[in-house]
Amino acid sequence: MKSDVVKVGFEKAPHKSLFKALGVLDEELERPLIGVVNSYNELIPGHMNLDKIAAAVKAGVRIAGGTPFEFGTIGVCDGISMNHMGMKYSLGSRELIADAAEIMAVAHGLDGLVFIPNCDKVVPGMLMAAARLNLPAIFISGGPMLAGIVNGRRVGLTQVFEAVGSVAGGTIEESALEEYIERACPTCGSCAGMFTANSMNCLTEALGMGLPGNGTIPAVYSERIRLAKQAGMKIVDLIKQNIRPADIITAAAFHNVICADMAIGCSTNSVLHLLAIAHEAGVDIDLNSFNQLSASVPQLCKLSPAGDHFVEDLYHAGGVQAILNELSKKGLINGDCLTVTGKTVAENIKSRSVLNHNVIRTMDDPYSPNGGLAILFGNLAPEGAVVKRGAVAPEMMRHSGPARVYNSEEEASRAIWSRKIKPGDVIVIRYEGPRGGPGMREMLTPTSSIAGMNLDKEVALITDGRFSGATRGASIGHVSPEAAAGGTIALVEEGDLIKIDIPNYSLELLVDEQTLQKRRDNWREPEPNIKKGYMSRYAERVQSASTGAILR
Repeated sequence: MKSDVVKVGFEKAPHKSLFKALGVLDEELERPLIGVVNSYNELIPGHMNLDKIAAAVKAGVRIAGGTPFEFGTIGVCDGISMNHMGMKYSLGSRELIADAAEIMAVAHGLDGLVFIPNCDKVVPGMLMAAARLNLPAIFISGGPMLAGIVNGRRVGLTQVFEAVGSVAGGTIEESALEEYIERACPTCGSCAGMFTANSMNCLTEALGMGLPGNGTIPAVYSERIRLAKQAGMKIVDLIKQNIRPADIITAAAFHNVICADMAIGCSTNSVLHLLAIAHEAGVDIDLNSFNQLSASVPQLCKLSPAGDHFVEDLYHAGGVQAILNELSKKGLINGDCLTVTGKTVAENIKSRSVLNHNVIRTMDDPYSPNGGLAILFGNLAPEGAVVKRGAVAPEMMRHSGPARVYNSEEEASRAIWSRKIKPGDVIVIRYEGPRGGPGMREMLTPTSSIAGMNLDKEVALITDGRFSGATRGASIGHVSPEAAAGGTIALVEEGDLIKIDIPNYSLELLVDEQTLQKRRDNWREPEPNIKKGYMSRYAERVQSASTGAILR
């Protein structure tokens, strides 16, 4: 076993003495030593129950004959860090999470790992670590939050942000926000819509690294505690069978994941994270992979913010396994892929039928014949840009309009709240990319303000930053190269015409090349926004969003 490096041989007497100081018995040391990687903290609602999940995991490990050791990672609540300096630190936390898990596992000679994530950067950070370490590993998330109810309508965090926009637009009174504050987030768990956390937890299941139900069983259901015990038991089996992430996280598995991504209509952030995970796994995918599958994979779900269903509805409709089963009917799923169940995808999904066709449409009656995400290319985004096509109104699928240019999220938000944005405008927010931000902030405040002011069917937004999965409308992010790297988005001037053609995967700045070259010659890279600490080092090493914002 891997843990022999800390417990076998007379020269390991000091090591064993330190285990004794922990209260560990000889009998426990003889078993597989399993790290329980828990992102629990008291700041994130999605992590509020992870102490209970960890306790259940450790019980399962002991039942199966292993010895668990729990340790923590950091985590950032994207909702709480939204629209201020804190959001610059969110994406960068992904790398620290991966590094922390790597350090703890290698330093202590662990045999296997159970990862317990539940929010936006924690899930991909842990998946990156699992792929990098290639120790037997399994994931058990904390589960999704239940939807809240305001004025008889089911709501989630999206509706709170949009209500702020409605206040700014004068369509509701500020006092109406109190009901949203009290009711919109009624339980622990990752926010109730198909935002980034739930997207990544569902895709972890589709990848084969989480047990069936990992992505959709609500956080407050006792079924999730039982699943956590099963995950603890299963890691011991994976160690005995020597099943490792490299056996599961394959090119064929990524095919399945991208198909699931398109069918569910996941967050645009999923593109960023899947590229980074594939890089760690040594699997070759790029942005073209998403468009190729998007052309052939229909969108089967419309979950909030794209529609009125929430993740709890997806759970009751059969969950991720039912979606994979439906996709398999048209030969879109590689059924031979191995999963952490020890079985193949085909074996897992065989009896998982769709239970509610209003939530999960059939292949013959999809919401859209194309996937929920699209990658746009053109002179404004030579390396690509990402849009959540499934959440765009039909009238905005093709749009041309004058650029309204802002060099930060704050500038743009002030303009929106001051009602300076008019129907037909294309808002451009730049210098918010991985390097320029730094940290590629999410733009939920401006996008939800536009929606709350009922402009989402008339106004587009383009940025080298990114969007929360809670964003809807013609919101195009991840524009690459970013402004701080001298990308075309840095050259856009007020009033320039921008043409968006989502069906044809196109994003064009309608300015001739000679004029752009003159602007390019006069462009100068701005001073860094953060000049010390972790994010200053991050800015020096981070690469384009088109790579997944991986580090050099």
